[in-house]
Amino acid sequence: MPKSVVSLFAAVLFAVTLITACSPQTRPNAMTVVQERQVLRVGTLMNPTSYYFDHDREQGFEYDLAKRFADRLGVELEMVPRFDVNDLFTMLRRGEVDIVAAGLDRTSSRAKVFRFGPPYDVISQKVVFKQGSRQRPRDLQQITDGEIVVVEGSSHHEFLQSLGNSIPTLEWRATRDHDAVELLQMVINEEIDYTIADSTTLDVQRRFHPDLSVAFTVKEDQDIAWALPQGTDDSLFSAVVEYFGEIRASGRLAHIKEQHFGHVNQFNYVTTSLFIEAVNRVLPRYTDLFKEHSGSLDWRLLAAISYQESLWDPRAVSPTGVRGMMMLTLPTAKAMGVNSRLNAEQSIRGGARYLERMLDRVPARIPQPDRTWFALAAYNIGFGHLEDARIITEQQGGNPDRWVDVKKRLPLLRQKQFYRHTRYGFARGDEPVKYVGNIRRFYDTLKYLDEQGRL
Repeated sequence: MPKSVVSLFAAVLFAVTLITACSPQTRPNAMTVVQERQVLRVGTLMNPTSYYFDHDREQGFEYDLAKRFADRLGVELEMVPRFDVNDLFTMLRRGEVDIVAAGLDRTSSRAKVFRFGPPYDVISQKVVFKQGSRQRPRDLQQITDGEIVVVEGSSHHEFLQSLGNSIPTLEWRATRDHDAVELLQMVINEEIDYTIADSTTLDVQRRFHPDLSVAFTVKEDQDIAWALPQGTDDSLFSAVVEYFGEIRASGRLAHIKEQHFGHVNQFNYVTTSLFIEAVNRVLPRYTDLFKEHSGSLDWRLLAAISYQESLWDPRAVSPTGVRGMMMLTLPTAKAMGVNSRLNAEQSIRGGARYLERMLDRVPARIPQPDRTWFALAAYNIGFGHLEDARIITEQQGGNPDRWVDVKKRLPLLRQKQFYRHTRYGFARGDEPVKYVGNIRRFYDTLKYLDEQGRL
């Protein structure tokens, strides 16, 4: 090859290399970044509904959703908790997290800056005050005796800002020093007059603070969704859309909601207040017995069952003949070695062993906490009737291993068209549904009070 041709070839090769080096490089899409990193980073709020630690284990509704999504992508999950929603949005803008999952309302102003996935919950926003501290206002115009305090940067803050000067008498302020749960506690302590709370957060907190009272609702039907960065990169966003479509269609989303919130939306002020009063006045007499005989059970669960059964009255008797702290039938008492059902210690011991027996009979493939809810239902209605309801659930296309599906079918055991085809026949199937819900609420309250050092 002539020298001139070689020189020309070398010059062209150099030019191509130079152009390639100067050309903008294609950036990998968000999904590729996550998969190469092998970690999905999810920003969230540290609170009782989104994300928290229980005995050094990560817990929370948002955690469960995010963990399942990360598993679906085949990557590890890194939750990045903050106490301020503004910090979460800042991290999302900077690319420090891939997604924000924190029970976020999809507001119009947020939607201009971020991209929201499909809604997976719907909440309302309510003005809250302490029961008995003042007359209940019916709307914002009637709040003339105090100040509303909300979390800075929250959707509640956006709502109040949107009012402008339309209600001159309304006093409000936003704070970065406290989160939504702390503001509800401050309402109880009468450190502030009012706050605005999401319905889910309020439902959970009323289990422990029944004096939290709703004045009125300021916003209905607010969509809750994950937030992602704006832009033309659809890779991660599309995966989020597919994920929520799949878990909604499969019933998994309803199952996760049931595990976290299925028992909290039924609130009764009198029942909750009387329970907390009994915790202070009656429970201390029997705490040691519950702890001594709990065995493999959580003693607080055992105490919750006993309150539901007898209101912690060792001499309780029902019209159907069940008796004592744990309301045992005579055959059950004999099987559990209980000589006197009216003896508090014997009743607690017998009830604990009977519940353990029910837990052992629940199929091993059913994980917690559904395993416990099934055992509680069997404790109340009998294992045979529970199995009948599970068979009906499967026949109707539901999942017999999920409490959220079976509790919908238990009441069918009252109807002849269903119970005549079952092995064990008629049963008051609505009762175990209420029974399990009440015990879950009492148990939540006991755990909270115990963690606060108040038991």
